Amino acid sequence: MTYLAVCAQQSSEHKVLSFAASAADVLRFASIERIGRDAQGELSGFQRPQVAAHIREIRDYLEKPNAVLPNPIVVAFTDRTAIEDLGNGAVRLSIDMSAGIPGLVVDGQQRLSALADVNRDFQIFVSALICRDEAELRRQFVLINNTKPLPKSLIYELLPTVDDLPPRLSRRSVASSLTARLNFENTALKGYIKQHTQPEGIIADTVMQKIIMESLSNGVMRELIRGLKGEQRCVRLMSNFFEAVKCVFPEAWHGQKPHSSRLLHGAGIQAMGDVMEVLAQRGEARSVEEFRQGLLCLQGKTAWTSGEWHLSGEIRRWNGLQNINRDIALLKHYLIGIVKADMRKKAKAVPTPLLEPTVDPS
Repeated sequence: MTYLAVCAQQSSEHKVLSFAASAADVLRFASIERIGRDAQGELSGFQRPQVAAHIREIRDYLEKPNAVLPNPIVVAFTDRTAIEDLGNGAVRLSIDMSAGIPGLVVDGQQRLSALADVNRDFQIFVSALICRDEAELRRQFVLINNTKPLPKSLIYELLPTVDDLPPRLSRRSVASSLTARLNFENTALKGYIKQHTQPEGIIADTVMQKIIMESLSNGVMRELIRGLKGEQRCVRLMSNFFEAVKCVFPEAWHGQKPHSSRLLHGAGIQAMGDVMEVLAQRGEARSVEEFRQGLLCLQGKTAWTSGEWHLSGEIRRWNGLQNINRDIALLKHYLIGIVKADMRKKAKAVPTPLLEPTVDPS
């Protein structure tokens, strides 16, 4: 197989080339070796297992007529290649296929696997690294794949500015947009949420996004977002709820940080998100005062900054709750149980209207 390529002047020991090829052709001259061990325990291969959901997302995107993929697939060779210098950085790369597949995919296995299933004429850039031996190939694999990824919070904050995203990222995009509005508009949470553009915030943006995504999926925001000015109504709902939280628990909110108050901690914020859902869906609370009335039953029964939590038979110090699924579930169950019991009590206390006496038509 022969390709016209561009050669970069980088190392006297290794050659680095770039050319375009179809995914099918790349898989003819390069294989994806999964990491494993042989019967003697020796390590072989180095690629992680395929991630089916990730491959499906890439494939769905690449099937669109306007799709582009500027990221190159990195392929390494240790032998069976020849390079002819054509001048001005141009070369002709020849790959000897007579003894099988000579190359190995070093980076881009998921993209390549997705492209293999795309039924269209689509070329990708290939960065070919010609190494002196397999030890150097493995060293390059580690170096290429050990770069620090972008922080997820930065990527999530950028999502609302990007169109035509996969469904998973589209849901996160809406949640990210609502989070930003809560943080930068005139709301009860203005300046409280930590984002890359608001590093002084104290509540993790991913925690707020999780609350919003759950509500958008099967909570009160699911219907709100579909109506007129849906995003604005969702923002106002959350702002009103957290304004009520401030009123009911002022000592646990004002001047506090996650390490000094579990109310501002990831576990507390997520648990209160479920309390908001119960009050909004079952109690139809919308205003600050309606939420405040619904939260009053929790006064004297929380340990946000001191004391102990009595959770389903477990006793925890006030700061013993961590931002892990089990602790969050325990706190949610405890707080929601109190709120629901209070709602039932209030419902029973409402007097049944007396029936008006019937009038004899005669």
